[in-house]
Amino acid sequence: MFRLFILVAIGVAALASSLITPELDNQWEEFKLTYKKTYSPSEHQQRRIIWESNLRYIRKHNIDAEKGLHTYILGENEYSDMTNKEFVSVMNGFRMRNSRRDGNTFLAPDGVTVNSLPSTVDWRTKGYVTKVKNQKACGSCWAFSAVGSVEGQWFKKTQTLVSLSEQNILDCLSQGNCLGGWIDDAFQYIKNNSGIDSEESYPYRDHVRF
Repeated sequence: MFRLFILVAIGVAALASSLITPELDNQWEEFKLTYKKTYSPSEHQQRRIIWESNLRYIRKHNIDAEKGLHTYILGENEYSDMTNKEFVSVMNGFRMRNSRRDGNTFLAPDGVTVNSLPSTVDWRTKGYVTKVKNQKACGSCWAFSAVGSVEGQWFKKTQTLVSLSEQNILDCLSQGNCLGGWIDDAFQYIKNNSGIDSEESYPYRDHVRF
């Protein structure tokens, strides 16, 4: 039985090694250095295999993009050593409610019709959007979504773009955390609190502090 276990272990190790491309050794080391990656001995090979798989996907996508099959290109980032399932479990903290909350009905301004609207709008070029933020290893996308909406509305009212604090919501809203939350609860907190702190005064820490 012990001999069989040894043979199986050797077979698994050989199979894993066959999935690694030696020509990518330098690029793999550069990836780990760039994103400050450290792994346990048992995890290192698994992360390398996942990274190579994602790298192949990126390259194929970009080749297809050059042929006009896609309108965007992909690139390597700090999550390139994670599977899609792992990424979603860590980063996607949005929660969908089964019940519906009643609210005000949106009324379009006078004279606005579907045909009068532009085909596209890039709010970045109009000054409504702050620079790209990073929620890191915290499922706080719900807080970032709410804050981004408020930042845009603040700019619309004041013509001043201010980066607001997701951490303020994470720390002070009991209904949400790094495991997820609800966007409408974040809006309600900001309303009840008569506002929200700025990012400068209350910086993001990627975990709940209180």
